[in-house]
Amino acid sequence: MKLQSDPHSGANTITGYGPGYVEINQTPYSHAVLMSSDGAISQWPVQSFEALEASHFAQMVDLKPELILIGTGSRQRFPSPELLKTLISAKIGFEIMDSQAACRTYNILVGEGRQVLLALIVEAN
Repeated sequence: MKLQSDPHSGANTITGYGPGYVEINQTPYSHAVLMSSDGAISQWPVQSFEALEASHFAQMVDLKPELILIGTGSRQRFPSPELLKTLISAKIGFEIMDSQAACRTYNILVGEGRQVLLALIVEAN
């Protein structure tokens, strides 16, 4: 699926998504990513939903976002409350959805000028 970005915004945007990849600013990535609307794009050390650990959520908190979107792969799955405790304690809002929905939602929020962090699991083909 191709997504259209606003070339004038200067923000990181999702320009495509499919099995085994996400395209950010027209550059494909085949691994999980952690990115903000105006910051760096980094590899997120999560191989699968089952591999999520508390340290992955602490990494998100350190970036101090307004809102976090967590894309859990091809289907929506909810991390255990124990893992989410870090986000709740930091009083950071978060939404959990499948990765394709997270990509669409991220682009909408970035278009509104929100400071959003996307934590996206990219599942291998």
